[in-house]
Amino acid sequence: MASTEAPIRVKSGVAPLRAGEGRSFLLRRLHSLTGIIPVGAFLLEHFFSNAFATKGPEAYTKQVGLLTSLPFVVALELFGIWLPILYHALYGFYIWYRGDSNVAEYPWSGNWLYTSQRWTGAIAFIYIVYHTWHLRFTGVHILSHPAAAFGKVQMELQSPLMVAFYVIGIIAACWHFSYGIWLFCAKWGITVGTTARRRFGYACFVLAILLIAVGLVSEFSFLYYPRQPLDMGTGSESVVRLLH
Repeated sequence: MASTEAPIRVKSGVAPLRAGEGRSFLLRRLHSLTGIIPVGAFLLEHFFSNAFATKGPEAYTKQVGLLTSLPFVVALELFGIWLPILYHALYGFYIWYRGDSNVAEYPWSGNWLYTSQRWTGAIAFIYIVYHTWHLRFTGVHILSHPAAAFGKVQMELQSPLMVAFYVIGIIAACWHFSYGIWLFCAKWGITVGTTARRRFGYACFVLAILLIAVGLVSEFSFLYYPRQPLDMGTGSESVVRLLH
């Protein structure tokens, strides 16, 4: 006789390492790769450069002057930073749109991490777009006036709401990048097995905390020093003066 018992449904969360098939597989791999190189590399460089703010306006201006004096800087930014970030963000939104986290019904760690990765990515993208627009395309242009960069950040942080926005953006970017490293290593077969992934997860968590600490200390360093003018001469004059 055929059994009349209803089949047992096994609840399971979203498979965090789903790779896709065919073209989807390649697009997801490219999405994963761009999150590390060059987007992740840019994030680390950006945090490193901002850390010079802890040494004062002159040290920060020297670093900005060094970066803005690189040859083909606009092309480097366009093809090495902005287009990869745009692809990574837009395809990430597409993955989010096609996904289903099930957090409300299945409150497991994998689902919560999946959801946190989506939300922190969205927040980080908004933060990066605004931060870039403000520093690069409003007021004094830092490519020609690198000495104005410190003052522009100081001016932005005069509003408590913007301070909070920057804090949230920094935390979101650090968490998204650090957990993204864990996902990258799992998807690309670098960490194999549950134990290896768990241990590497702890390392990525420590990395997130360290990056958040560096980011927040750098941010509040802009408020520690006296207000700087937004124009300290032309770009060539200010860079030459500060690099010597």
